[in-house]
Amino acid sequence: MSRRLTVGTLYERMKDPLELELLGSAAGLDREITSPEASSPGLVLAGYLNRFPYQRIQVLGETEITYLQSLSEELRINNLEQFFGFPLPCAFITKHLEPPEPLLRLAEEAGVTILRSRLKTAEFYRLIKPYLADQFAPTTTLHGSLADVYGVGLFFTGKSGIGKSECVLDLVERGHRLVADDLVFVSRRGNDVLIGKGHELQRHFMEIRGVGLLDVPAIFGIHAVRQQKRLEVVVILEEWDAEASVDRTGLDVQTQDILGVEVPKITVHLNPGKNITVIAEVIAMNHLLRYYRGYDSATAFNERLIGQMRRTSDVQRYLQEDDE
Repeated sequence: MSRRLTVGTLYERMKDPLELELLGSAAGLDREITSPEASSPGLVLAGYLNRFPYQRIQVLGETEITYLQSLSEELRINNLEQFFGFPLPCAFITKHLEPPEPLLRLAEEAGVTILRSRLKTAEFYRLIKPYLADQFAPTTTLHGSLADVYGVGLFFTGKSGIGKSECVLDLVERGHRLVADDLVFVSRRGNDVLIGKGHELQRHFMEIRGVGLLDVPAIFGIHAVRQQKRLEVVVILEEWDAEASVDRTGLDVQTQDILGVEVPKITVHLNPGKNITVIAEVIAMNHLLRYYRGYDSATAFNERLIGQMRRTSDVQRYLQEDDE
């Protein structure tokens, strides 16, 4: 799922960062932006129309404006009519340059919004590309709590009332940080990075049953929260079931698909007396060992066990063959 983005929404949210002003008519503000890319029209302004990515927002920098000004009036009008003949979402002019005649009139006739930025073209691209990437990133909403434990994003999930929030609250009390509670908005960046954060209104409030809503930064300090965090491990909390099949070694790594990314998944069965907070810290440290230092405790133990069995087998075979 990705969010719908219009030119008007982009203008409203990025007006200050991009130092934007609206030139001419606002008729095109309702147009939808359908591509996460921004590009300069380039050869289209010279009349070469093949391979023109008109779905992208168009950026006219000093090169494009200077080129248009160098054309004869007749050729400039002809090339601009061809340019605005495409269903462009909108066009930006950077460096606070003056648009050559009759760019604004032709844009208005085509229903295309022209926005002008005071930023240099490179700085404009540097700011708008991450914004577009975030807007078009695949997103989903997960029920659970996300915490930063030793720099690892642990997502706790499980049925209602199992103790997800209580677990994260205990982690916060031990110096770790809350990212989001109850609802976690997850977006995918690139091919394999998931970023989780909370709702703007709900963010950093926790509901503890029997206590009510807690303002975590007000109680524990601003250092107890963070705005967003990479989601790296899914921790499923389940009630203890003596009949359930439980992984005893950790050799069989389970994963969960979130937005096409396979995330390590660990199921923790709860029973009275189990210290889930310490277990969560161990899960985070074990993840650091496995993925950042290449050390897997379960694999190391298994290799040690196999080595011991092989040495024992060699000794027995030697003794069997020793018939002197």
